[in-house]
Amino acid sequence: MSYRPSSVSNWYRYVSTMFRQTTGLLKQPRYLSFLGQKPWRFNSSSAKERALLYKAGEKIHGFTVNQVTDVPDLFLTAVKLTHDNTGARYLHVARDDSNNLFSVQFRTTPMDSTGVPHILEHTVLCGSEKFPCRDPFFKMLNRSLSTFMNAFTASDYTMYPFSTQNGKDFQNLLSVYLDAVFFPCLRELDFWQEGWRLEHENPTDPNAPLVFKGVVFNEMKGSFTDNERLYAQHLQNKLYPDHTYSVVSGGEPLDIPELSWEQLKQFHATHYHPSNARFFTYGNLPLEQHLKQIQEEALSRFQRTEPQTAVPPQTHWSNPREHHVTCGPDSLAPDPSKQNTVCVSYLLGDITDTFEAFTLNLLSSLMVTGPNSPFYKALIEAKIGTDFSSVVGFDGSIKEASFSVGLQGIAEKDIETVKEIIFRTVNEVIANGFEEERIEALLHKIEIQMKHQSTSFGLSLASYIATCWNHDGDPVEVLKISDKVTRFRQCLQDNPHFLQEKVKQYFKDNPHRLTLSMSPDESYFEKQAQAEEEKLKQKVSALSEEDKKLIYEKGLHLMAAQSTTQDASCLPALKVSDIQPTIPFTPVEMGNAGDVPVQYCAQPTNGMVYFRAMCSLNTLPEELKIYVPLFCNVITKLGCGVMDYRQQSQQIELKTGGMSVSPQIIPDATDLDVYEQGVLLSSSSLERNVPDMMRLWSEIINTACFDDEERLRVLVMMSAQELANGIPDSGHTYAMIRAARNLTPAGDLQETFDGMDQVKLMKRIAEMSNLTPILRKFPRIKKHLFNPENMRCAVNATPQMMSEASLEVEKLMNLIARKKKERKHVRPNIIEKPLDPLVGSSFSPGPSRKLISDPTFKPCQMKTYFQLPFPVNYVSECIRAVPFADQDYASLQILAQLMTAKFLHGEIREKGGAYGGGAKMGQGGLFAFYSYRDPNSITTLTAFRKGVEWAKAGKFTQQDIDEAKLSVFSAVDAPIAPSNKGISQFLNGIPDEMKQKHREQLFAVTHKSLVEVANKYLGIGQRTCGLAILGPPNESINKNPSWVVR
Repeated sequence: MSYRPSSVSNWYRYVSTMFRQTTGLLKQPRYLSFLGQKPWRFNSSSAKERALLYKAGEKIHGFTVNQVTDVPDLFLTAVKLTHDNTGARYLHVARDDSNNLFSVQFRTTPMDSTGVPHILEHTVLCGSEKFPCRDPFFKMLNRSLSTFMNAFTASDYTMYPFSTQNGKDFQNLLSVYLDAVFFPCLRELDFWQEGWRLEHENPTDPNAPLVFKGVVFNEMKGSFTDNERLYAQHLQNKLYPDHTYSVVSGGEPLDIPELSWEQLKQFHATHYHPSNARFFTYGNLPLEQHLKQIQEEALSRFQRTEPQTAVPPQTHWSNPREHHVTCGPDSLAPDPSKQNTVCVSYLLGDITDTFEAFTLNLLSSLMVTGPNSPFYKALIEAKIGTDFSSVVGFDGSIKEASFSVGLQGIAEKDIETVKEIIFRTVNEVIANGFEEERIEALLHKIEIQMKHQSTSFGLSLASYIATCWNHDGDPVEVLKISDKVTRFRQCLQDNPHFLQEKVKQYFKDNPHRLTLSMSPDESYFEKQAQAEEEKLKQKVSALSEEDKKLIYEKGLHLMAAQSTTQDASCLPALKVSDIQPTIPFTPVEMGNAGDVPVQYCAQPTNGMVYFRAMCSLNTLPEELKIYVPLFCNVITKLGCGVMDYRQQSQQIELKTGGMSVSPQIIPDATDLDVYEQGVLLSSSSLERNVPDMMRLWSEIINTACFDDEERLRVLVMMSAQELANGIPDSGHTYAMIRAARNLTPAGDLQETFDGMDQVKLMKRIAEMSNLTPILRKFPRIKKHLFNPENMRCAVNATPQMMSEASLEVEKLMNLIARKKKERKHVRPNIIEKPLDPLVGSSFSPGPSRKLISDPTFKPCQMKTYFQLPFPVNYVSECIRAVPFADQDYASLQILAQLMTAKFLHGEIREKGGAYGGGAKMGQGGLFAFYSYRDPNSITTLTAFRKGVEWAKAGKFTQQDIDEAKLSVFSAVDAPIAPSNKGISQFLNGIPDEMKQKHREQLFAVTHKSLVEVANKYLGIGQRTCGLAILGPPNESINKNPSWVVR
């Protein structure tokens, strides 16, 4: 469950790991974000072809078919229907994809900031007419093989999507979702738990002080510690001041306590009606079955109403406006004296004009994306700020689109300068237009996005059409991307000034323009706490003695309900026997390019070629290691050979789907003290551009430019700002990385590359007046990394393309300069392991991975507290356990899921009020506990310990174990895109045979083995553990000498 503020460009980097999902899905429905990915197979009796047989006017289970549209570019057929009795709208997208998706969305338009749609989204999932047990949503996470389950609150709609590859599971989840949204219990107890309540700090002590509690209350307190999100919220509220967008749909923390249970129920009655609903289904399952079930289980009980939820157009201003807001200071900002943000936003047109929205989105990309864009040159390279403002570019997530551009990380004195630069740049664009090559690069990007196949296309599609459809636009029109590209090219041909005229119309001549500045206030968090204290006093002073007595009793009642084991037998469930006993094996072939081993994996990649190269760090001197993440970040952005960084960027956009370099720490599957360290080169291209892609890699590897200090400064500032901004959303990850630091050698390096150490290093580098010493390190790092003796490659492409791709890889390897003298490994303990553990032997060594072994490593306990100006905590405890191949690993994996679902969720989220929390078994062999946006810290550490005692006592049933297995298998069996097939063997040395063995070990987990591993690894005295907390000042920790406070 999550709140989704509309105008945040990167709106939701984190969703609590208790919700299963595929990475990178949940971005805003922006026009360039979700352009298609193709199906795995094109068979003759395909779902797409079957759907083409429907005819307009046909009646099916209470629905009438309105329109059937073939969308060949995306290999799909769209069937639009209307429900006869209620007018509910329905879109079915038939496509040969077994990852079927359902979504229902309601237009939810609150007129205050009490967070009513957000709290309702949480509360409807707490039990319904057919499934009255508490929290069926969380319980279904463990009774299904879903590939995705969640719910989102946006500014003007609420969406409930799920996906699964299992037909029976689809029907089960559909029953639960339909009952939840249309017939929820909406119990007062659930409103208190999920929304807000007054309760004694210790609910069992009537003399303890009264405080505000509630999951959404704490979630939103945490949400607004993120200055980027805070800014985005202010911007939307002030650019659209007339209607629903002037309020916080997720809830303003101090307004949330004004919401009553009665108001919540009223909002459900008016907004969660089929006449206000849009249903979406996707995949290869038959449409008739969906319609029959939706009609019988929900819609047959309703008659048509006229929902009053439409959003009127925002009245356009006749004069521009300016506003100023404040935020909390950022102790990790690259330059503490530069923490201001300023941005200029323009109101554009209605999102339902799909071609205009498409054009404006392309125009936005031309104006702000990449080092060749005019605003990048004018604003970023002026070096008066660290990065673009958090809201930048086109935002098509609400009824009327907007365009924003500005800078963050600036000094107060530069605010006027930034405004002048923005207005000047608009005039320059009108005068000069855009180079044709840049437009071609952008259209090439769309072509790539339409060819690339993802495993979560259904969810991407649901999000992509949501806004337009929400405001009565045509969702099928949104999908006709090729038609829009053709029309766009025609417009440019007919009128070479087409784009410049749009800039003049929407930017220069548009008086509906908001300039919003934000500056830090040293006492901001203090004032927030004071305001909460005032609100609390106001609420408490209005209470009679009888009210207080009632609050105490209600608190005990809620606590008792939270502690009662729920009978979930009313919920549908798959059985462990429904899980496939074996995995399909992915064939890979090993070859060579010169001396470099290459793994070839033939896949239906739809005309794309995916290339990867792993380069070892084993010869790199230790003192250079901490700079590897920065090196990876900048190596493709500094220019190479005869190209400066702008020309390089243009070539990458014209010829590839992107080129990236990333640090890798890969724990060994059989030994906790062994790991591989390296960097991974990744890129993709259309088949026709493979030679160009390889040429670009050879130029980066051989002739990268390391002489432009000014360019490096720009990249360093952006990177440091991004890391500092990311902490409120990823605090639990930083806590887990730090807690793991002293438990394995790989954990220590992980902190160096990805932990708070890296955040602080980037802050220090950003503060340096001279970056030449940093630049001088890069050629040394490059010399050690890009050496064919330390490399291996992987190619995923169609079978027809393999021989050409292998020739190009060979050419690339021949072009990489060999190093004259053999470099010694910095650490003497190198272990060679065959790339394919089942093929290599001492008689026939074959290609190998060179891993680091640290036999002298001694794990030790460390407790670290990072004091940060947040009102919420991120807590973690990590325990050294066993590697992936150990037979106990499977039991620990099931145990982590079991503890999360059956114990920790109740303690940390329901009772503790944190937004998320649980346990997980990591591939690095560490068992980790965590909490996210948590009002507690020490109490949560106690909950982790109680969880261990619960597990050691074996207080769980066979049904609980089976549910945990279903949950674990749904993650293990998550679909893999053709671009990623075979990659776990290439990177991690884990072939399908090892995965199959692990699968059998998961099936074999028993009650006895779970109790045994809990006692063996998690009990006091049995374990070496690390603890870490990121959070507000904490007196009891400060006084405790066993904690290191930073």
